[in-house]
Order: sequence, then structure tokens, then C-alpha cells
Amino acid sequence: MHWELREFGALSGDELYRLLALRQAVFIVEQKCPYQDADGLDARAAHLFAVDGDEVVACARLFAPGERRAEAVIGRVVTAPSVRRSGVGRELLRRAVAAVEERHGSVAIWLGAQKYLERFYASFGFLRAGDDYDEDGIPHLPMRRPEEATQTRV
Repeated sequence: MHWELREFGALSGDELYRLLALRQAVFIVEQKCPYQDADGLDARAAHLFAVDGDEVVACARLFAPGERRAEAVIGRVVTAPSVRRSGVGRELLRRAVAAVEERHGSVAIWLGAQKYLERFYASFGFLRAGDDYDEDGIPHLPMRRPEEATQTRV
């Protein structure tokens, strides 16, 4: 398995296709949640992803502070069913936080977490930042990692 971090314009057509295929397989098909995944924001994000053989098995979008919110944003965090419970999700989030810090320094990071993953994100220093909300029929909550959090938490 190897990891890549690319700006949208640096993604090959094949890489972009495999990223979108993973997101659709999990968010739309597996979670039975029809929504517009191609939301016009991919071009504004950096894309972190893991490749195992020919398969993208994990990915996330990273937005710079001020691009979507005042904080940096990590979104579309997803792992393939084939790698769940193997530590790949934990490595994905560790790398995502590290990439944000390497690119932007010590900044606050925001994400919209599926409610059942609250403890997972909390283990990386993310704290609840508001009330639960429904997103496309799935319970979510806003979470924020304060800028004073350090990489030693992950």
C-alpha cells in the first residue's frame, strides 16, 4: 500500500475516477444515501489517498483555512470495506491532520463526523462543536480540533 497527496489538477484521470468510485461505493451504495457527491468542491481540495494494488482503499479531501470555513476542513473521509478494522482509517486521519499541519501550520481543523464515529475523531483531538444534525438521512455532528492540539495526540 502506498499513500499519495495531490492537488486536484495533479490527479490523473484514473486516480480521480478511482477516488470518486470509492466515495460512491461507500457513501451512496453501501450507506444507501443518494446525494450529489460531485459537489463542485473537489477542485478546491487536496486529495489524500491510499492505493493497494490498483484499488484506492482510503481517501479524504483537505481544504485550506478560509477555503470553506475559517478553519481548515477535512472531509469525505472514507475507507473501503476491504480495509476496515485494519488501521487504515486511523492512518488516513493521522496523515490528513499531519498534511494540514505541514501545509498550514498549527491551525484549527473542522469536520462533519458521522455520529457513530465521534469517539474515533475524538481520539485525534477533535471536540464536539455543536448540536447533532441530519445530513442526507445520516446523523452527524460538527467537530473541531483546536489549533493548539499537537501531533502527539494522534
